[in-house]
Amino acid sequence: MSKNPNIIVGLDIGTTKICTVVGEVSHDGIKIIGCGLQPSRGIKKGSIINIDSTVESIKKAVEEAEGRVGFNIRTVVTGIAGSHIKGFNSNGVIAIKDKEVKKGDVRRAMDAAKSVVIPMDREVIHILPQEFVVDDQDGIKDPLGLSGGRLEARVHIVTGSVTSAQNIIRCTNRTGLNVKDIVLQQLASGESVLTDDEKELGVVLIDIGGGTTDIAVFSKGSIRYTAVLALGGDQITSDIAIGIRTPLSCAEEIKKSHGCAFASLVDSKEHIEVPSIGENRPRPISRKMLCQIIQPRVEEMLNLIQKELLKSGYREFLAAGAVLTGGTALLKGIPELGEQILHIPVRIGYPQGVDGLTEVIQNPVYSTGVGLVLFGSREKPNGFNGNGGGKIFSKFGEKIKKWFEEVI
Repeated sequence: MSKNPNIIVGLDIGTTKICTVVGEVSHDGIKIIGCGLQPSRGIKKGSIINIDSTVESIKKAVEEAEGRVGFNIRTVVTGIAGSHIKGFNSNGVIAIKDKEVKKGDVRRAMDAAKSVVIPMDREVIHILPQEFVVDDQDGIKDPLGLSGGRLEARVHIVTGSVTSAQNIIRCTNRTGLNVKDIVLQQLASGESVLTDDEKELGVVLIDIGGGTTDIAVFSKGSIRYTAVLALGGDQITSDIAIGIRTPLSCAEEIKKSHGCAFASLVDSKEHIEVPSIGENRPRPISRKMLCQIIQPRVEEMLNLIQKELLKSGYREFLAAGAVLTGGTALLKGIPELGEQILHIPVRIGYPQGVDGLTEVIQNPVYSTGVGLVLFGSREKPNGFNGNGGGKIFSKFGEKIKKWFEEVI
């Protein structure tokens, strides 16, 4: 079954967790049939800093998933994230040869749009079509067959560090897995938690992971802006550990079970037991005090997101508001604080568009993993998809092979 083309596996390599999601494609849709979730070791702020530790974490997550589905996993679609990711908009204009737009014209327009100078240490990860303009008519998703003399392609280009991509492939290959595709993680998350209506009306996806917060702005059905903040749930955990003087592992559990990002939602009379560092006895503290430690860091994160939205130029076009996902999105009070700071509706995004394991489709921790499965199932062999999904550019397999060969 490992060679079954209907089996798609998403491998989400995050700062705090490695997540494997196994999906089976059928006429009825995609069913999640297995998953594996293990703590991540060797990754900082989305980038691999220790190969051996990362390989071991990936192995455990994949083996857990294999144990649940009953067959070996050989090929995966993996995500890429980190502060090295940069996105920008570009456009290319060509003359239409036969006064009717054909595939060759679309390809030339896309080539013109991606003809930008990129530093030697960076590589194009995605070229995402936004819209096409034929003569003076804009807002066109698929220009094939239209008459005109001038074709313009507007795209969003995502670039990343070549070495980061090489490290992802190297770690994955060392576990015996082949990388079928690499996908920007916020694109994968958006694929699984956003509706088509939200993308059309205007929405910002905020994927809050352990080491980074990934931002993606969608409008008129296409992605318009991407950004990565080097700030995530780990900083909140660290603040708790320092503020109440408790070990980091205990601080993480306290954050999950008692934390709240909006202190005014917590009763000042409520107390919790906090383990002390060393052999000292646990001690009681006010839960409101805990939340007063958490809230400033979340406010900082939301204010930085607000700045990115203003920078994007789409701040006033987010009719569908914001969708929070990722593990930190489960922190109580974040939607309420988000609405107060961002001044737009905020909801928690859960994986959708799939069936199967309840523990996966009812947990935002798995949003990226499910999105990677969705990307893998919608692959377009010709390297062009007007909706911005599937295989974003041609000859990706050769590009992955080239990245891997350069590190051997």
